[in-house]
Amino acid sequence: MNLEVGRPTPETDNTFDDVSVVMGTYNEAAAIETVLADIEAATDGRAEVICVDGSSDETPELARANGATVIEQEPQGYGIAVREAILAPDRPVIVTTDCDDTYPMDRLPDFLEAINDGCDVVSGDRLYYGAETMPRLNRLGNHLFALVASLLMGRRVTDTTTGMRAYRREVVQSIEWTENTGLSAELLIRPLMRGYTVRELPIEYAERAGKTKLDPISGGAAIAKSIVKVSLEERFRSD
Repeated sequence: MNLEVGRPTPETDNTFDDVSVVMGTYNEAAAIETVLADIEAATDGRAEVICVDGSSDETPELARANGATVIEQEPQGYGIAVREAILAPDRPVIVTTDCDDTYPMDRLPDFLEAINDGCDVVSGDRLYYGAETMPRLNRLGNHLFALVASLLMGRRVTDTTTGMRAYRREVVQSIEWTENTGLSAELLIRPLMRGYTVRELPIEYAERAGKTKLDPISGGAAIAKSIVKVSLEERFRSD
């Protein structure tokens, strides 16, 4: 599925010198070096990398040793870290990813190409190819999240909680982000419902390195609540 809705945006000619790859990191020593090496290979070392880190292991030291800028923060949850990460860069294109080696960094050129084609947000669709490496409960939950969001928004989306997206910087700076556990869904829903051009791009999803930090039951409930809250806020928002 290749969703693309929203108002036209002029094409641009950004290169990886214009890209910041950002992530929240928490005890990701098992994967951080691999992820940073993959980003360097995909971008010829030209993309800026920013990690907002609350780890108790050696993640921040490994990140710095591999060329990333690290912003240290007390652990306060996924959304608070990622919100800090997306607002920190001053480059015109921001790419979010997770630091567990599940996302294909070799697709970064495709995300940049879509931004240059006029997209405001490019969202990696993990479910398009089946996401067989994702735990079954998580996979079912993600399908349900997309169904609920689609019904509430009146626009079909297929993966609301992916961690890999590209944004024009003005998009993330123009919206007040409020969610924590549900930030990944909010980062898709608010731009989409405000008329920005959003494209879903199918991506492969790999088995994670290290242990998951999100409880599927309590975390899933928090994400579902965020989807409903944000969708209704946007539906009844007065400019």
